[in-house]
Amino acid sequence: MKRKLCLVICALSVSVFLGSYSPVMAQENEESISETADKEEVQDNVPEDGVYTADFDTDSNMFHVNEACDGKGTLTVKDGKMTIHVSLVSKSILNLFAGTAEDAQKDGAEILEPTTDSVTYSDGYTEEVYGFDIPVPALDEEFDVALIGKKGKWYDHKVSVSNPVPSENEETSASGGTTAEDLKLEEGNYTMEVVLEGGSGKASVESPAKITVKDGEVIATLVWSSPNYDYMIVDGKKYTMINTEGNSVFEIPVAEFDSKLDVTADTVAMSTPHEIEYTLQFDSSTVKKAE
Repeated sequence: MKRKLCLVICALSVSVFLGSYSPVMAQENEESISETADKEEVQDNVPEDGVYTADFDTDSNMFHVNEACDGKGTLTVKDGKMTIHVSLVSKSILNLFAGTAEDAQKDGAEILEPTTDSVTYSDGYTEEVYGFDIPVPALDEEFDVALIGKKGKWYDHKVSVSNPVPSENEETSASGGTTAEDLKLEEGNYTMEVVLEGGSGKASVESPAKITVKDGEVIATLVWSSPNYDYMIVDGKKYTMINTEGNSVFEIPVAEFDSKLDVTADTVAMSTPHEIEYTLQFDSSTVKKAE
């Protein structure tokens, strides 16, 4: 009797063991793993490096994109990392933090400083407002952003970024622009029209700018409309002024023409030094040999 009972228990154990590893269960496990992988792929799905226009949504009527921008910001993707620049409705929000209000108040928190943006409304009225460059961890998903205003209190908010569309000038940029080699420029000095965009819109650089081709490198001499810029950053490298009097002058490398070059310029015109993001675009069709 005991032997029969033992055999019955063993048979049931084998049945349970085989059932737990049945082809059906294995297929379900594989499908589950596949679904998880698909979700991870979606979360990691970042557009190709470039500049896009994207929707920026928030959970607040007080914290949102300026109406002149139609609910959109400029999404920049570089080395697989996403940042969106948004112009807000006024200068009442002084700082942002990519995270929660609690974390924003911890030591070492990287607080986002504002830029001064110029927006133009449908009636033609132009106004200066604050803008921010906000890191974007993923598209089509809510993430935390905290803000602090003039009352000195941090507030939690949820935001999301979606529907990236290549900007109008991205097609030219993606094509790789135009090089000095493409133009068959020999070593020497040239001039070329240049357009500056970004910041408040008040600053400018002299155009045409001097272009020097030497040892296979192209150097542009930029003369600003202000004496208050003390350094520039291009491709992660800092360049200081080359003059001591008058408006700020810099010599910076230019790898390509006809595509936007991201640069940062530090101004000391405010109460504290402030880095401002700009773009420069050199028009190769205007190149002339310098006299």
